[in-house]
Amino acid sequence: GRQIPEDRKKEIMQRMKEANERTYILTFDKSTSIYKEEERLEQPGNQGGGGRFGMMSGAGGDYYKDVRDGRYLVKNELFGKIFLVDDKLPILEWKLGGETKQIGNYTAFKATATRTIKRPNMRAIFRRGGDNDENKEEEFTEKEIEITAWYAPDVPVNQGPGEYWGLPGLILEINEDKTTILCSEIVLNSSGKIEIKAPKKGKKISREDFRKLAAKKMVEMKGQFKRKKGGKGRGKS
Repeated sequence: GRQIPEDRKKEIMQRMKEANERTYILTFDKSTSIYKEEERLEQPGNQGGGGRFGMMSGAGGDYYKDVRDGRYLVKNELFGKIFLVDDKLPILEWKLGGETKQIGNYTAFKATATRTIKRPNMRAIFRRGGDNDENKEEEFTEKEIEITAWYAPDVPVNQGPGEYWGLPGLILEINEDKTTILCSEIVLNSSGKIEIKAPKKGKKISREDFRKLAAKKMVEMKGQFKRKKGGKGRGKS
């Protein structure tokens, strides 16, 4: 609004920005890594070999990947139950460019890739009829997006935040659709012992089966909501 002073506008925008930001810590070695959200009340300490990232978006739970075996594990909670998604690491066909920029003390090189993402089609999920419904829509919509990564060859590990990997250096920044991930701090050659443990808690499930289960649970939730709504206001005559 025009009546809001500029300093007040900046304060509001900063609060909105902080509300949407999360901080994650990537702890890695040459072949494995774990990407975990940092607890807000936790005092920052010596994290060993790793980097601290800020992400403007939501995310799942602890993301463990083994680039040597080409597999990942990620802990996800769905309606009060914990699942452990166990699947193959996505492989992106990175195109290496010559453009560079400075990120902290490192010269980062640009790389790009495209991939197709699946998102729940909420209209189709909540309008789903029987199996013979001729007008039935797909439960998931597909969208091709471009990914821009900035990696540092001076940190020669095939790692990055979350599911990202596959470049000749640590990935320090990712821009993908509506998500931006930035590395704000790197600690190397720490004297502290580094522990990279794969998450174990939860029922193992593939990525695709987890998507289908999530869609099914949404339909069940819709049915429960309809029953509650339908029973409201009824009485004995």
